[in-house]
Amino acid sequence: MSRLNTAEVEPKWQSAWEEAGVFTATRDESKPKYYVLEMFPYPSGRIHMGHVRNYTMGDVIARYKISTGHNVLHPMGWDAFGMPAENAAIERGGHPATWTYDNIADMRAQMKPLGLSIDWSREFATCDPEYYGQQQAMFIDMLDKGLVYRKNAVVNWDPVDMTVLANEQVIDGRGWRSDAPVERRELTQWFFRISDFADELLSALDGLDNWPEKVRTMQANWIGRSRGLEFAFQLTAPTNGFAELPVYTTRPDTLLGASFVGISPDHPLAKSLEEGNPELAAFSADCRRMGTSEADMEKAEKKGFDTGLRVRHPLNPAWELPVWVANFILMDYGTGAVFACPAHDQRDLDFCRKYDLPVTDTFFALDNPRPVEDEAFVPPKTEPVRWVDHFAGLDVATGQEAIDATIDLAEKQGWGKGVTQFRLRDWGLSRQRYWGCPIPVVHCDACGVVPEKKENLPIELPRDVSFDKPGNPLDRHPTWRDCACPACGQPAKRETDTMDTFVDSSWYYARFTSPRAATPTDAEDAAYWMNVDQYIGGIEHAILHLLYSRFFARAMNQTGHLPEKAIEPFNALFTQGMVTHEIYVTQDDKGRPVYHLPESIEWTESGARLGESGAPVQVIPSAKMSKSKKNVVDPVNIIEAYGADTARWFILSDSPPERDVEWTAAGAEAAFRHLNRVWRIATDAAEASDAAGDAAEDQALDRATHRAIADVTEGVENFAFNAAVAKLYGFTNTLAKSKASGQARRRAVATLAQLMSPMTPHLSEEIWALLGNVGLVVRAPWPKADPALLVEDSVTLPIQINGKRKSEITVAADLPREEVEKIALADKAVQKALAGGQPRKLIVVPGRIVNVVI
Repeated sequence: MSRLNTAEVEPKWQSAWEEAGVFTATRDESKPKYYVLEMFPYPSGRIHMGHVRNYTMGDVIARYKISTGHNVLHPMGWDAFGMPAENAAIERGGHPATWTYDNIADMRAQMKPLGLSIDWSREFATCDPEYYGQQQAMFIDMLDKGLVYRKNAVVNWDPVDMTVLANEQVIDGRGWRSDAPVERRELTQWFFRISDFADELLSALDGLDNWPEKVRTMQANWIGRSRGLEFAFQLTAPTNGFAELPVYTTRPDTLLGASFVGISPDHPLAKSLEEGNPELAAFSADCRRMGTSEADMEKAEKKGFDTGLRVRHPLNPAWELPVWVANFILMDYGTGAVFACPAHDQRDLDFCRKYDLPVTDTFFALDNPRPVEDEAFVPPKTEPVRWVDHFAGLDVATGQEAIDATIDLAEKQGWGKGVTQFRLRDWGLSRQRYWGCPIPVVHCDACGVVPEKKENLPIELPRDVSFDKPGNPLDRHPTWRDCACPACGQPAKRETDTMDTFVDSSWYYARFTSPRAATPTDAEDAAYWMNVDQYIGGIEHAILHLLYSRFFARAMNQTGHLPEKAIEPFNALFTQGMVTHEIYVTQDDKGRPVYHLPESIEWTESGARLGESGAPVQVIPSAKMSKSKKNVVDPVNIIEAYGADTARWFILSDSPPERDVEWTAAGAEAAFRHLNRVWRIATDAAEASDAAGDAAEDQALDRATHRAIADVTEGVENFAFNAAVAKLYGFTNTLAKSKASGQARRRAVATLAQLMSPMTPHLSEEIWALLGNVGLVVRAPWPKADPALLVEDSVTLPIQINGKRKSEITVAADLPREEVEKIALADKAVQKALAGGQPRKLIVVPGRIVNVVI
């Protein structure tokens, strides 16, 4: 029998599924629903093997749930706004929309041959006016509920891309795309009040049992709840209207180690002092050229400016501390002012060493100080603390006891209070770029900032824009900004900032429940389909995307767009590993790496060589696929060579799905050979005689079939796809060796087709039809294992002699221990080892092993 013709078979079954509408999801209250969703892709132009792995995993679950009687929603869309499209328009000419929609068409064409069980009728892109118009409507609703507000804020400004960057988009002080040094600017920005939900977002993590623990931990750390002391240092002499400096600290037990009080260059006091001090103004301007992320603060050289001001220590009014402006203090964190304890904070220590400020260890008594060298001691809260008796009446206490006692003392004496704060800050959503969702507000000289009327939505982006100059084209468009005020009708100006693209991806899961609705969601559809039962995506989205989505679900509930049950939108989360591939690298004459395509490498006895020159090539295994490193495997090429089922089978079989998988040509070839072997076994069974066979062989095959059903079902349900595939390999081997009757083999092969259907749907449909079954295998009920056939009549026990496996015996599963011992002692290998003697020990572990000690 010739091998399977995937070029004919796979398109045939994809057409059959489409014609039958198998994957078109409609509400059906008579069925349990199941919503499976993979994080939707950015339309960069090409899919890669990471896409294949991500969407194949979701496809396995979707197809399995269809077979188990669920009404499945498995949609697809495109996260389509953002700077890459705008940059492409700048670099290549044309329009971001053209670049984006062309890429979407290309990627859709690449994805469809994979045979994914996607309801393409629900497809949308976030740059569709129909989508972002509903996003604008929600923005207006959230503005009405007080969930959105506008304020001045210090932001990361990319001077090349001419836009605000999130902290996560600043890498080593530079813009993630432009690589330009980032500056700090104060701009008027729009914000979501995500910090109002900080406590709820944190506590609700405990209920997300089907989320990876590491993701919950990452989110908890990002939200960062802490209890500390809030108090104010009194200035020795009021200055420019300031009499005190409020601070917040989580370690008030170290107050007696204070060396100075530091304030941000953006602190109101610092700004007021700038006006009469050109030197301070220059210093602050230099500070504002840094990024605003904590990582930037950590890495930057610590710099300061002594203001000459002094404050009184709250525990000893005679003790005065200097006030410095410091470049590592951010206005957005806490109060923008801190007390520095250099012995126990590395940044403070670096600063004090540079400016020769005192360093005092608070964890040793006054008469026995410990010298602090170049490394600060960050005390755990379990560390015994001394000096506490100076302000809390305790001789020795743990850090936490000292913290609590200090807060209690401050409250009793009236100079401070205990406060719970969160690291999480409000979400700045304003971006100064064109290719994003326009913020639906209008600026009117008479009325101020006014939301647009919903009947005027969507506010569409103008197509006639130019990217020949830096900055936002909306700012210089001749007519787009001009509009009438929705409140008074007088001439007004539109907001030209657009929304952060994280907004677009923070509610798309809800839109999929009713993608053509005239409102953001349809209440009945949302009530039926939500929540997402299984969400799948990369660990790189563990913090921001998931946190913002959780916030948005709550905001949508408050504005009437999602039911209460959906405030946690994702019931289960799975974060898959990456697909990796070897990198082939040489060096140029300056020692810089030069990467090479696999086809340019020749393998010799001495290793990899460059085909053109014969130069030795360094082979780096298991590296993340990257175009720049020339190790990307194009799924289209794999499908053309082997078929989609081979790509799917290999990507599922080689590694646990949460770990990285290395793509190899040998692995793909082996997967292809195996699937052809399955096809040969199926054709042999289809052609086998109906004559009765050996009843024992038939029974053995039936038992193997039901064991495979149980094992594969367990693997799929537990996301152990590689384990399920391993069981299918074993079952295939059993089938290949079986001497059962044709009828028994056909039953087993039909079950094999069903069990493989989620992984290799095209081959399974072909086998299902070959065996004469009616209908599509994807719609066939999932097989159920017969518990009676899972009970083994016999068991094979390995025999170890002095710790080494030498033989095995097969015995009845319920055979008494004494009988097992007799059979083991009669084994040829045991007899030879005993040489006529008796064992010192004979240990039988029922159902497991026999140990013979000589």
